[in-house]
Amino acid sequence: MITVSVCMIVKNEEERLCACLDSLRDFADEIIIVDTGSTDNTKELALRYTDKVFDYEWTGSFADARNYCFGKATCDYIYTADADETLDNENQDKLRALKEVMDEKVDIVQMYYCNQLENNTIYSFDRELRPKLYKRVRGFEFEGEIHEMVRLEPRVIELDIDIIHKPGIGHASRDLKAFERMAEREGSDGMPEIMDERLEHIYAKELVIAGEYENYEPGYKYFSRVAELDYIGMERLGIAINMAAICAARRGDNIGFMKYALRAAAGNIMTSELACELGTYYESMHDLNEACMWYYNALRECEPAMDINYGAKVPAEAMERLGVDATIYLDRE
Repeated sequence: MITVSVCMIVKNEEERLCACLDSLRDFADEIIIVDTGSTDNTKELALRYTDKVFDYEWTGSFADARNYCFGKATCDYIYTADADETLDNENQDKLRALKEVMDEKVDIVQMYYCNQLENNTIYSFDRELRPKLYKRVRGFEFEGEIHEMVRLEPRVIELDIDIIHKPGIGHASRDLKAFERMAEREGSDGMPEIMDERLEHIYAKELVIAGEYENYEPGYKYFSRVAELDYIGMERLGIAINMAAICAARRGDNIGFMKYALRAAAGNIMTSELACELGTYYESMHDLNEACMWYYNALRECEPAMDINYGAKVPAEAMERLGVDATIYLDRE
């Protein structure tokens, strides 16, 4: 039977930590908790479950903290958990059973993250596979009876185990502050750095779903800069143009809004999110026919790129508010 280290990084999680650890304590052979600067009772609560509680000076990088935590593990596999996750009794049983039947050749086990849409997260699915269990030390082996080669790709399996994710208040604002710090960094040439495409798209999602007024100015500065680059792919360029328009609109900059909205329309790269923003703009100007046309475009002519609600729920509710029965448009072909 395999052994499992549960690894967590935490800060000020006294309200959620016990529920998370209670759902994992019978699965874990060891629990490792790295605290990045709690000022509440998080560490005291953690010590009820394990003596492996470590302080870590925050560097601004979640990856640094996670890697430090992984470095403390001693078991065969590492299960990575966040304090805002829990498992119900049925899925706890599945997790415990996994230890007894696990093929030790497996490198990564993916499980389902649930309740994404219910809790206003950046994830566009209510049930989404994510890697959760990792082999701590991965060996390499040759494959093939002839012309043998070392297997480089990890062996990954997917299991029907549901992890309930319920982020607390302030989760999104914390992440947006981190993105804003990244957006302001300068490279060795003195020019602003550009994020990698994956993080950039997450930043866009955070802004659309959970941004506040003060987040849109740094968002506009970043995405308007990316929108002028000539060496990125069209999909990434399209997101940047749409996000520059959305951020401008939400900070009241109608010149910037129309500049990038027209560019999106001309390039046929408008997203449902931007179409809804145009609908909101014309609704505020009391031009209800124009507003309704853009909400219709969000429903039928465009696709959402940051939040699936902008391809259905948001424009449908807006059209209903304007006296139009949007239900006939909701069945996307």
